[in-house]
Amino acid sequence: MNQDLERLQQYPFEKLAQLKSDLRAPAGLDHIALSIGEPQHAPPHLVVEQMIAHLHQLARYPTTRGSDELRGAIADWLERRFALPAAAVDPAGQVLPVSGTREALFAIAQCIVDRNAGEPAVLMPNPFYQIYEGAALLAGAEPVYLNCLPQNSFLPDLDAVDDRTWQRCQLIYVCSPGNPSGAVMSAEYLTRLLELAEQHDFVIASDECYSEIYPDESAPPPGLLGVAWQAGLTDFRRCLAFHSLSKRSNLPGLRSGFVAGDAAILREFLRYRTYQGCALPTASQSASATAWRDEEHVLANRALYREKFARVVEVLSATLAPRAPQAGFYLWAETPIADTEFARRLYAEQNVTVLPGRYLARDSGGINPGENRVRMALVAPLDECLDAARRINHMMNNW
Repeated sequence: MNQDLERLQQYPFEKLAQLKSDLRAPAGLDHIALSIGEPQHAPPHLVVEQMIAHLHQLARYPTTRGSDELRGAIADWLERRFALPAAAVDPAGQVLPVSGTREALFAIAQCIVDRNAGEPAVLMPNPFYQIYEGAALLAGAEPVYLNCLPQNSFLPDLDAVDDRTWQRCQLIYVCSPGNPSGAVMSAEYLTRLLELAEQHDFVIASDECYSEIYPDESAPPPGLLGVAWQAGLTDFRRCLAFHSLSKRSNLPGLRSGFVAGDAAILREFLRYRTYQGCALPTASQSASATAWRDEEHVLANRALYREKFARVVEVLSATLAPRAPQAGFYLWAETPIADTEFARRLYAEQNVTVLPGRYLARDSGGINPGENRVRMALVAPLDECLDAARRINHMMNNW
C-alpha cells in the first residue's frame, strides 16, 4: 500500500459523527443540519430538461477534453463574469471540464508536484478544505498551513511566509470566497500573490467555487484570471482557477466544474486526466453548457441567500452575534465555550448539527485558528434556517 495513505487524517464529518455518537437528540424536534455545505435550493429546470433531452448520449464514451460546446460556454462565461476581453480565454487550450472541482483540486497536485525536487511544499489556508491537505500528502509534499485570523481579515498573511518556504513552494491553494469564513481576496491581494508566484516560480490553484454567492450585485468577488489579465499576464501563466456548478447552480449531484488558466499546465493536466479516467459524461456536458450560459437562475439563487443571511444574522444578533460573510453561504461564528462542546450541546438539546471549527484546521504556530468557532451552512430553506437560529438562541438563553 502507498504509505502516504497513513498520513491522511479523518475527514471532518467523520470526527463530527464520533463527537455525537454517545448523544441522543430530543425526539420532539426535527433534525436540522447546518454542518454540510450541500445546496438545497431547487436545481434550474432548464438544466434538468437539457440533461433529460441528452440521455441518449449515455451510449457514447465522453472525451476527457470535453465538448467544444461546453468549453466555449465556459470561456464565454469567464469573459463576461471577470470583465475579460472577447477571446481572452482560449476554449481549446485554456479550459478543461472536470468531474466536480473536488477531484480536480486533488488531482492537480499529483500532476504539478515534483517530489524529487528538494523538499517540496504545498501552501494552503488554515482553516481549509481538507482536499488540499490530502492532495499535498499523496503528492509527496509537505503541507504548510497559513493561519487565517481575524486580524488579517481571515486571509493568509503572505508577508509572514519566509523566503525559504516560498523557495520550497511548488503549489499554493487559495480559496476566495473562503471556506469557512467567506473572506474575499481583493484584486490587490491577488496581485501580490501573482508577484510572489513570479518571483519564486510556483503555481496558484485558486478555488473559486463560492464566487457566485455574494450580497451586493454591484460588487462581485474578483477572480484570479481577471486580476492576472489586468496585471499583464494575458497567458495566465502559473494561474489555475477552479469553478463549479454545485454552489452557483445548485447542482452538486451533476459533479460538474472546470479548471481554466495556464495552457502549458492544462496540457499536462489533460494528459494526466486521460490516464486518471474522470471524463464528464456527455449528457452532463450538454446540461453544464446550458447552466454556464444562463444567469437568471444564479440571480434568483443569490436573492434567496441574501434574505436568509439578513434574517438569520438578525435573529442571532443577541447571542452568537455572527458577522454576515463577504460571500459564500457559511456563518463562521465564535462560540462562548469550546467549539466541540457547543456542537455537542446544540445537538443534544436542540437537535441542530453544526461543524466545530477545529475540525477544519490544524495546529500551526501554536494555535488552531478554527478553535472556538463553528461553521454553519445556510443551505436549507429559510424557515428551517430561522428555526435553527431560534433553537440556538433558546439554548444559549437557558444556560
